[in-house]
Amino acid sequence: MTQTRLRLVIFDVDGTLVDSKADILAAMHLAFAAEGLVTPPRAQVLGVVGLSLDVLMPRLAAETDSATQMRLIQGYKEAYMTLRAEQGGALSSPFYPNARQVLETLNARPDVLLGVATGKSRRGLDKLIEAHGLQGIFVTRQVADFHPSKPNPAMLLQALSETGVEPDDAVMVGDTTFDMEMAQAAGITGIGVSWGYHPAGRLTAARHIVERFEALPPLLDTIWKV
Repeated sequence: MTQTRLRLVIFDVDGTLVDSKADILAAMHLAFAAEGLVTPPRAQVLGVVGLSLDVLMPRLAAETDSATQMRLIQGYKEAYMTLRAEQGGALSSPFYPNARQVLETLNARPDVLLGVATGKSRRGLDKLIEAHGLQGIFVTRQVADFHPSKPNPAMLLQALSETGVEPDDAVMVGDTTFDMEMAQAAGITGIGVSWGYHPAGRLTAARHIVERFEALPPLLDTIWKV
């Protein structure tokens, strides 16, 4: 009996699966305002989404000391949780068009495993998965709590280790330069998306770019020559 060759599709979350920019921007404004600081411009904030907060905040608040940056991190976390609780995760971080359908399509394939590699915390990812009813979809979940920030490849290497999938049989789907550089460092095919927080033109480390979510499954078949 021939054993099925397993493939692994790893997704970034914010800016790739869900559009959480409204809450990200609002929470960042509340955190900076609480410290009496001017909130960085929208483009600057969105430009660092995907990094872990301990790497992200010193970039946004480079003129402040480490104690202030730690308070900004905590203030951001608390504000984000409050905003999410007010609306509910499904409304505050809605799926991009056809994201759910593609997840369900890929999850139904016996040869495909799904995973996540995100700058979110474990708690934040769990809340999002619960809000969207995605329990059981992702067999590997890599979060900021246990890894160095993207683009370090640690998240992807751990995902490969947990699933037993070879790098040639895995892809990373993301919207930022950090996602694509992480994939490149791990020896995994990077698939950039055009609808996220970094312009597609910046995703120079991506091997492919998709303009619509529904274009992902046929692209995967081409990559893997199914």
